[in-house]
Amino acid sequence: MTAPVRVLVCDDQTLVRTGLVTIIDAQPDLEVAGECGDGQAAVDLTGRLRPDVVVMDVRMPVLDGIEATRLLAGAGVPHPVKVLVVTTFNLDEYVYEALRAGASGFLLKDAPPAHLLHGIRTVATGAALLDPEVTRRLVGRYAARIRPPEGPAQDIPLTPRELEVLRLVANGLSNREIAATLLISQETVKTFVSRILSKLGLRDRVQAVVYAYRRGLVT
Repeated sequence: MTAPVRVLVCDDQTLVRTGLVTIIDAQPDLEVAGECGDGQAAVDLTGRLRPDVVVMDVRMPVLDGIEATRLLAGAGVPHPVKVLVVTTFNLDEYVYEALRAGASGFLLKDAPPAHLLHGIRTVATGAALLDPEVTRRLVGRYAARIRPPEGPAQDIPLTPRELEVLRLVANGLSNREIAATLLISQETVKTFVSRILSKLGLRDRVQAVVYAYRRGLVT
């Protein structure tokens, strides 16, 4: 049997944390490796327990979830851990900062339990989890921060079709929406996305969105 995905739950509200732990532990393919109530404890426990995924709140004492995420999954971290940020605060600034810090996904606490479980399983596989509507809002508001002043680069190692798929990803379309737009199957879209990430040396779709804006591929 495949070993269960080990999850560390970090939330300063005991009731919320207990609820998350209960939901996760009830799944045969998931296992709660530990729990804590502040960001520094999350960093310390991750070093000892080495979970597959850290479910991280944003606003916490001692060390907030954004900084904790940066220490666990940010640029230059030798052994980054997959972090799924789950918060009550639906603020674009938090989403932007969490993703900049290295988070693999972002969910709201009022999402159904099934979405949380799907999110954990998704980021555990190495994929990113970001609701397409959140992506649209996010890139619309913060694109100016990451878009270069010059025009699109000419040395991007992608075929015209791959560039087309990348632009649609950057505009927040899901695989299903991309498939419908280009009249191709979702499996073909997945193949294109995997090829794009591999060619560009990117970790996930979130990095692909940022890359597209930095290279001026979308406006």
